[in-house]
Amino acid sequence: MEKRKFSVLDFGAVSGTGENQSEYIQRAVDECFKSGGGEVVIPEGDYIIGDIRIRSNVYIHLLKNAHLIGSRNPNDYFNFLDDKTEPLDEKYITNKLWQPPGIPNRDYTFMRTVGSRWNNGIIRGIFAENCGIIGEDGSYIDGRDCYDEKNEEQYRGPHGISFWYCKNVRFECYTVKNSGNWAHNLHFCENVYVRGVTVLAGHDGFHTKVCRNVIIENCEFYTGDDCLAGFANVNYYVKNCVLNSACSAMRLGATNAVIEKCKIFGPCRYCFRKGLTKEEKMSGKISDASNARKNMLSAFTYYADIAFPIDTKPGNIIVRECGINFADRLFHYNYSGNETWQKGAPLLSFEFDNIKAENISMPLVCYGSADEKINFKMTNLSVSFRKGFENTAFMHINNFENITLKNVEIKNNTSNPLILSWQDKNEITLENVVSQYHKNGITVRKSDGKFECESI
Repeated sequence: MEKRKFSVLDFGAVSGTGENQSEYIQRAVDECFKSGGGEVVIPEGDYIIGDIRIRSNVYIHLLKNAHLIGSRNPNDYFNFLDDKTEPLDEKYITNKLWQPPGIPNRDYTFMRTVGSRWNNGIIRGIFAENCGIIGEDGSYIDGRDCYDEKNEEQYRGPHGISFWYCKNVRFECYTVKNSGNWAHNLHFCENVYVRGVTVLAGHDGFHTKVCRNVIIENCEFYTGDDCLAGFANVNYYVKNCVLNSACSAMRLGATNAVIEKCKIFGPCRYCFRKGLTKEEKMSGKISDASNARKNMLSAFTYYADIAFPIDTKPGNIIVRECGINFADRLFHYNYSGNETWQKGAPLLSFEFDNIKAENISMPLVCYGSADEKINFKMTNLSVSFRKGFENTAFMHINNFENITLKNVEIKNNTSNPLILSWQDKNEITLENVVSQYHKNGITVRKSDGKFECESI
């Protein structure tokens, strides 16, 4: 049976006026919901909006060249507070604002509560099922780098898409650009399918916390922050994606994750927005800025914050059949205590398989928990170091159960030792590991110094 269609034009929306169209588009969503579900159709044109709340059994369908353009006024993203169709219980609403990381007794209410300023988004989903966003050629959601001095770091605006407690969600074939904060912000969602989505500039491309059964395929992320991020996820699968980041291609924590056949490279097409001046942040003309950082810090950074519970043991993460170029670090797991984002549950197992990594400039860091040590494995790996960084150690390691290197080739590296350890007993398995400058074998040495690692 064909889904019922509800054109926003029939509910008063008009494109190209420069006036906020949230009220009219929300009317179409609500009528679709009350009628049992279907598609809310956005025809070609430019529609200025604040926040729109999607509902169960409703799909927003962006037709060819349909553009949802976020308001640059951060106060236009609180329409959900006046929701008469599905009023939000007061326990899900807070006026607590963002607090910086690292402060004593940090109050995470701003992040943990769906009805907060920090969780605002252009399109919101709350307790919705069987819903999503479907796009066609030329369709996009533009956050216009909304500036909000009351929000994160005194400049980040609303997310592009913010979904909480949702099930059976589809995101397909549209672009999110210039998002005020993360392009996709998902918490406590299940059965999420993402295909053919592009993210340009802004902050994190796809950020999931405490989500289950996430599939992301054939997407492209060119992000000023992390491409894929989040933690406490279970069953996480990524395939055939482009990851171009000015932070980490992946800042992830998960139980059972596979990332395969992806192209991972830096420097990023877009800058890390935090490095801009206040005037540049306020202007919304981010593409005109030239001095902010664009290098990729890491291909994979482990992520396990204390902001949300991690109910399963993070591990069984596999990155395979990927090409990596111009990432400063190949892998970054630092449980030594100085990483704000790595103080939750430790990582138990990780594997690189069939990876070609070129132009690396910093050591691979694998510093696990003293109580729950990591098993780390690399098979069929080729890694070369960037010109000028030939004397960089290949690995810095500690608190591991076993590290296995099998069929590994290390190029353009003259460091001695290649592997620097802070652990007395080294359970390291080396099989067919070669280096053009180490004809007498791979060198492993215990460090006499204090472990130090710059946080990411």
